[in-house]
Amino acid sequence: MLATMEIVDLIDRSEAIGEMVKESDVMVHYYKMKQELDIDEEAQALVRNFNNIKDQYEDVQRFGRYHPDYNNIMKKVRTVKREMDMHEKVVQFKKAEREVQRLLDEISQSVAFSVSEQIKVPRNGMVFDTGSGCGSGGGCGCG
Repeated sequence: MLATMEIVDLIDRSEAIGEMVKESDVMVHYYKMKQELDIDEEAQALVRNFNNIKDQYEDVQRFGRYHPDYNNIMKKVRTVKREMDMHEKVVQFKKAEREVQRLLDEISQSVAFSVSEQIKVPRNGMVFDTGSGCGSGGGCGCG
């Protein structure tokens, strides 16, 4: 595909939007919360602990209920995740992360709707499954 001036202009504008997002209050807050999470030793220990048990969980998932430690690992995963999720720095980081996602969703919607109100836009970080729905035999009942 040949790059036309129109495409080059669109790319330049999209890069400008990206820079505006990076410099936005939402992103500045996100970076701050990420840095605070990264330097909090207690939070990092909880994250490491969760990642370790998550590896065991993935091993258990391959065998399901037939794994000898299934019940023990499943209970431990829930306990460790809850402990990590309750830590104040993790809570603040996840809240900041949701705000960034909300900003990106709003930008996506604005761009899509400027083209057509009929364009489907992901919301809350969700991606559409293009294999179903109206017009592709998804059986949604509309028509």
